[in-house]
Amino acid sequence: MALVQDEDLEEEFSTFGFDLNEELIDKLKEICVTYNLDAEKVCAEWVAFSKARKDISISLENLDVFDREKLAKKIQRTPKTPLNKRTQQRVYNVNNVAEGVDISDAENLYNTYGGTPSSKGTTAQKRQLTPDNPTIKRFQNSTRSPAVPFSPASFSPVGATPSKKYSSRSNAGDVVASLGDVDNVKWQGSGNRCSITRYDPLENLTKEERDNLKDLNRDFKYMFQKLTDKAAVLNEMIEEMATQLQEKHNIEEFSHVALPVQEEVTLVGRVCCDSLGKMNAKSVILEGSRDTSAGRFIPLDLSDLKQYSLFPGQIVAMEGINTSGQKFVVKKLYEGVVQSLPSSKSEKADSPDMSVLIAAGPFSTSDNLSFEPLSDLVKYIRKDKPDVVILMGPFVDMKNDLIENGKCTSSFDEIFKTKLSEISDVASSSGSQVIVLPSYRDVHHDYVYPQPPFFHQSQNSQSKAKSDYPNLHFMPDPCVVDINNVIFGLTSSDVMFQLGAEEISYNPPGASDRMARLAEHLLTQQNFYPLYPSPEDVNIDYEEFELYARMPCTPHVLVVPSDLKQFTKDIQGCCCINPGRVARGQAGGTFSRLKLRAGVIQSRQSILPSITAQVLRI
Repeated sequence: MALVQDEDLEEEFSTFGFDLNEELIDKLKEICVTYNLDAEKVCAEWVAFSKARKDISISLENLDVFDREKLAKKIQRTPKTPLNKRTQQRVYNVNNVAEGVDISDAENLYNTYGGTPSSKGTTAQKRQLTPDNPTIKRFQNSTRSPAVPFSPASFSPVGATPSKKYSSRSNAGDVVASLGDVDNVKWQGSGNRCSITRYDPLENLTKEERDNLKDLNRDFKYMFQKLTDKAAVLNEMIEEMATQLQEKHNIEEFSHVALPVQEEVTLVGRVCCDSLGKMNAKSVILEGSRDTSAGRFIPLDLSDLKQYSLFPGQIVAMEGINTSGQKFVVKKLYEGVVQSLPSSKSEKADSPDMSVLIAAGPFSTSDNLSFEPLSDLVKYIRKDKPDVVILMGPFVDMKNDLIENGKCTSSFDEIFKTKLSEISDVASSSGSQVIVLPSYRDVHHDYVYPQPPFFHQSQNSQSKAKSDYPNLHFMPDPCVVDINNVIFGLTSSDVMFQLGAEEISYNPPGASDRMARLAEHLLTQQNFYPLYPSPEDVNIDYEEFELYARMPCTPHVLVVPSDLKQFTKDIQGCCCINPGRVARGQAGGTFSRLKLRAGVIQSRQSILPSITAQVLRI
């Protein structure tokens, strides 16, 4: 489901006399993501809830009650959809069906070549389904828009009309979130050249092991993984986390998940859903590892837990009783292990003053390709001259209206390289160094996770990129980067949004900050993308995931750009930042700036006392 727009919520709620501020809008958008609602539906649900409670006012506290007592319970009461009806719902691409061909004939042809026919008499599933996400439209050609005929006109510059909504904004420069003491902070760069290196996930391997593995910096065939290899990686993740959970909580041993016993035991495994669709409290199962449980699974009863936050793919340990071997009644939950902070390379790792700017795409409003937000960001870089600039894709966004509708008249690669040149020029004149990460929404780049850096195809292309853009450092997504002994964890994937859509939680009112909880999941699961299975538009290569998507340590700074509410938070000693997106639809978005004061970085100690951070409107 597409993200609900602010103006849609304001319009719907104003009809019934409800005035929304920014915090209420953010909360309503979270509710829409969680329950797959649009602005009209969430407004109708709230009005009904408000009337039933004698016209209560709309507030964050009342929205929490609305979420917990109406929407969550309504999801659990939703009638179940029989399997035979679900399997009849098919999606056809009109481009693949010849004009004039009857859809039923196409369905028969599809079934002839291996399509799954409708199953008459199949029993209904145990739980309800939410509608599938719409198919993401992506062009296969990396250089040209396929809807534009080949002609000299197709190489003309992008004709774009500036966005009226963006140019008419009045809140540019407003502070959305902050961390630390921001009084009298000088955000300008120090002018010192920073040392930027990437953590090498292969540094502990032998040369023979290195040679047998694929490298994200070289061209390789991805998504050619065998199911057995994928299963081995997923199983190894459970076993590694099981070892850490056992050590941290002094657990003697883990029991078989499906073994009936009359006393309390401890299990470990991966949280899964018993069917398709969104998981709920009645559909949670635990899949054990091959070592402890031969890969078996067991349904879970969470009714005795006073507080929990679970999502598909999460590796947890739990204590409870399994008297029949059919259901495990959970009494206590252990939600992963947070790793220690990085160790310094030397006894005294000095860190000079450093100014960092962080921004995530899209860098142009959705109705054009004029890149006005990027131009304003470049003006800020030219004015404040930050020491390091971290830019995350998408740069050429596949969700842009012109690209999605095939109306872009320029080469995707050419658009990207033109903007890179502008960024490189201002970086050179400002003395800034720029770290560039791709996104799976970049229409001109490989759409696999972990994602290789730009210009990775050959040594020649990498060398040419270094000479053309001398101040730019091209990194994969995700990556862990050492900047002057400060460790940054970076990913451009909107894992926060996707976790929020799949997570189920039960928390006492006011007991948990949802944004902090979602970010903490990444730290406790020790990887940048703990959600499994991933959404349809996120293609994960698990052979690469094992090496490049795992966190070698808890970073000093974790950057997780998302469509959800922007924040800067202290989570387990890590500075977690959601800078938002530079452009949000046709409106302006946000970016973040960070100031690290000079000092000695102690090994495995938090550097939060030395950090000041803000999220600003572009």
